[in-house]
Amino acid sequence: MAVPGGDQILDVERREPSGDASAFEATGMSDITPRPNPIRPKLLLLAADAATLAISGLIASLVIERFQGDSYSAQRLLLAVLATLPVWLALFANQRLYNTRFIGRRIDEFRRIVNASVLGTLSVSVAGSAANVLLRRSGLVVLAITACLCITLERELARRFFMRLRREGRMVRQVVIAGANPEGRDIAAMLQTEPWLGYQVIGFVDDNAQWDEPVPGVPLLGSLADLPTVLREYPRSSVIVAASGVESSVTNRLARDLLDQGVHLELSSTLRDISSQRLTVRPLGRFPVVYVEPVTRGGWRAAAKRGFDVATATIAIVLTSPILIGAAIAVKLNSKGPVLFKQVRVGQSSEPFRVLKLRTMVVDAEAKLADLMEQNEADGPLFKMADDPRVTKVGKFLRATSIDELPQLWNVLRGDMSMVGPRPALPHETEQWDALLVQRLRVKPGITGMWQVSGRSDSSFEDYTRLDLYYVDNWTLTTDLAIVFRTVPAVLLRKGAR
Repeated sequence: MAVPGGDQILDVERREPSGDASAFEATGMSDITPRPNPIRPKLLLLAADAATLAISGLIASLVIERFQGDSYSAQRLLLAVLATLPVWLALFANQRLYNTRFIGRRIDEFRRIVNASVLGTLSVSVAGSAANVLLRRSGLVVLAITACLCITLERELARRFFMRLRREGRMVRQVVIAGANPEGRDIAAMLQTEPWLGYQVIGFVDDNAQWDEPVPGVPLLGSLADLPTVLREYPRSSVIVAASGVESSVTNRLARDLLDQGVHLELSSTLRDISSQRLTVRPLGRFPVVYVEPVTRGGWRAAAKRGFDVATATIAIVLTSPILIGAAIAVKLNSKGPVLFKQVRVGQSSEPFRVLKLRTMVVDAEAKLADLMEQNEADGPLFKMADDPRVTKVGKFLRATSIDELPQLWNVLRGDMSMVGPRPALPHETEQWDALLVQRLRVKPGITGMWQVSGRSDSSFEDYTRLDLYYVDNWTLTTDLAIVFRTVPAVLLRKGAR
């Protein structure tokens, strides 16, 4: 799943210096020393891939020996895999599996892994034929599937390992942002708050900046003309151009100059919170343009989503019914009042409906809300209070574990809600929404969603708005599946529990 946050960045292909410096002397960039690419992560991946492929061959051979009883073919299959390891790694390199810009999205990386694994299996077959060794077709099929699964798992572990190192400030690329306009500042703020992306913003260059520090902690280093000096001072840094903050003619000149000097260059697309999976760069005459794929919510996709909701909700009700019954008894014994709490919420197309939850507060909780508004800890129209006196003892546990939301599975079966979607809002909250936020009512509210799995009550109202709109604008069935799978650890770890 694509992760939302900040403007989309288009990574421009790195080129070696052309040797013709005459075109760049006027800009002062002809004497920048080309910087080599860091190779340590690639070496680590190469070693990990080689080991994983060897393990894949071993697993495939054990499967053949176990289920077909052919130890000879199993041994020959393993030897063929080991003998062709350099070919496999070359195929992985050919599929750009060692270039970050081509595998930023998991789906892209998986597609390339599948391609490389199929080609690698063919190389094993060719090697077997050349050595006059007959390899079973079933063994080759098992090898291809095993290699895909094992390499995918290994790459996910590697991804998480590298993300952890980046959070700790290691394996970080220094970057200068050209353009200190709102877009450039948003990019810098995003890279500051999301260190796992692996960027350290050292400063801005801009011709019209009005502040010495456009973003707290990120200084203005000079004008665009000072960029060569800045890059000499930070010889391993790259450049991100905020496209809306730099004139196109200047951007073209910067691109030519930087790329000829071996500097990594990235250009923002000026689109915010649009999934990169919907973007395709294509030529339009002399201009490379970004085509944005439209989102289709009707037709078979709507039917598939509804089918997914009904099936998932039914299974969840069956599996959680003992928990729900126990929680209902605890609510009844802990305080007077009904077990279920029914509240009017705003659904798809502004249609009101009654949401069902286990009661976690005292019976007259809504009447006491006005007296607590001064202690509201949330921004925007949301209300949050860490030690809300209206919450019962049992209610605190039910909220922390999200058990109180289990009755909403009935709302899903009735069609009022979806398993995944924006948080169901209260009527008085929608009265304070602007025209942009009203767009979240284009889809059904959900039991879980991007806001919930990204921090829930820890998130600000700005994050709440951005994440919900990102979901509405970029919805896919794959996104729903990813959010459902992320909900389980988010609940178990009590991430952002209120």
